[in-house]
Amino acid sequence: MMDRLDILGRPDIERLVNAFYTKVRADEPLGHVFDGIAKVNWETHLPKLYNFWDTVLFRAGTFRGNPIAAHMKLIEHADLSWPMFERWLVLFRSTVDELFAGENAGHIIRCAEDMAQVIHSKIHAIPNPRFNPERLTPEQKARYASYRESPQEP
Repeated sequence: MMDRLDILGRPDIERLVNAFYTKVRADEPLGHVFDGIAKVNWETHLPKLYNFWDTVLFRAGTFRGNPIAAHMKLIEHADLSWPMFERWLVLFRSTVDELFAGENAGHIIRCAEDMAQVIHSKIHAIPNPRFNPERLTPEQKARYASYRESPQEP
């Protein structure tokens, strides 16, 4: 087995996203949601996902979209319970672990875990005490402050 390198740029993001969504589409419960219910147009959706993760990991600023609204549209038609999000995370973690190792690989997994928690809680209107600003660590407060200071495009 060859050594796994860290996620170093956009080509690695694309490799990860392509491998991951190949697994998702082959997964019976998840594939049905994406292909059967949401009827995802993969030709247009995959580039959005590349932009999303490129922005999350490398602050590329290329993502435009509203993941919460996109998931909210599906809630009446699909099982979007926590076990489905956890299944998505299991596949995401395993794909990252199969392809990459390093600081960015660990970071993208933590971001995916946070994103799953946020989307799940928002679409189900579940208050989450974890998001109480008073409970943030000093590192989290500094990181969130830096996000607010970043230039925002319209």
